Amino acid sequence: MTVAPNAQEEYQALLVQLLDPANRANPYPLYAELRDGGAFQVPEANLTVFAQYQDCDEVLRHPSSSSDTSSSTTAQRLREQDPAPRRIGPPSFLFLDPPDHTRLRKLVSKAFLPKVVNQLQPDISATVARLLHRIAEKGRFDVVEDFAYPLPVAVICRLLGVPLEDEPQFSWASAVLGQSLDPLVEVSGESSDAAEETRQAHRWLREYLHALIERRRLRPGDDLMSGLIAVEESGDQLTEEEIVSTCNLLLIAGHETTVNVIGNAILAMLREPSQWAALGASAGRAAAVVEETLRYDPPVQLVGRIAGADMTIRDTHVVQGDSMLLLVAAAHRDAREFERPDVFDPDRGAFRHLAFGRGLHFCLGAPLARLESSVALAALTARFPNARLDGEPHYKRNVTLRGLSALSVAV
Repeated sequence: MTVAPNAQEEYQALLVQLLDPANRANPYPLYAELRDGGAFQVPEANLTVFAQYQDCDEVLRHPSSSSDTSSSTTAQRLREQDPAPRRIGPPSFLFLDPPDHTRLRKLVSKAFLPKVVNQLQPDISATVARLLHRIAEKGRFDVVEDFAYPLPVAVICRLLGVPLEDEPQFSWASAVLGQSLDPLVEVSGESSDAAEETRQAHRWLREYLHALIERRRLRPGDDLMSGLIAVEESGDQLTEEEIVSTCNLLLIAGHETTVNVIGNAILAMLREPSQWAALGASAGRAAAVVEETLRYDPPVQLVGRIAGADMTIRDTHVVQGDSMLLLVAAAHRDAREFERPDVFDPDRGAFRHLAFGRGLHFCLGAPLARLESSVALAALTARFPNARLDGEPHYKRNVTLRGLSALSVAV
């Protein structure tokens, strides 16, 4: 259902409210209003917003849905206003369509096969054990700084062959680039104040990765970057710039989202202590807790697509080139799809969430994120059965990759 024209302004105002950091701690009432109104359009921004589950699911699976943001009407208009290149280096395969997406994804996917991912479990468990030991010594911990952040960073560093001692350098760039995914220009019509910082982060991270490639050429290892270099040198069409863009994506997406999953799950369970106790008593519940967290409080709350051709999603017509904003976090609480959608219930049974996407762009890192989160949450709840919240949660400014910035817990 598309909202009536006289309601467009009201829903556009709600969407702008979603960008306000004051609503970051609990955006779900806003999502509910946006979802209940149905799809709506912002003609001056060439934007259509979907918030109901059926619509979001259909867009993600639609053959005319494109991930190439450079093909949008908005991008074309910006190029006409300012022909200077906005993008530094080629896009990652996250923002490509076939055949380029197919080629790059195939090369990278080997690193995320279940067999390869499961080989990381001993290292993940060992890292978790070290973190829990430090927490026990302190008697309290910050969910992000002391647990949810260090684990995924250590794993992605190992996977890509990034020296762990370099983590403080690229963590800044990763945080800035994660925030740059927010839909500020399309929705609010304003330029982000952080545009220059974003460009600086792009440049710095690309220079860092180029230097790391040179080190791996001289001393290859068993990491993904060394593997991608070997593929390039064997005659494949993978260029050094494509290696940099791919690793850039994995460094950001490979740990920012997993940090959010772990943090959001901890908060949800501590707000429902029976869930914390249940997981602590039965590690086998971890997978269900992770899946329910991905639905209830997803790490990626918004997803963008471009209409590669004229499309009709139920009764909403989208013109070729228009942008589509999918409010995944709203869709995940759609009562048409989920019973008691606002309740955190790992025992709700089988369901399909959209946290990892659908179709061609289904998240490559899903098996790794699930493994890291399950191991971490099972071990944490078992080690500290009496943990309790020791303060209110604080959130990053990010709208798209929404997650905690700090949360104090006493153990």
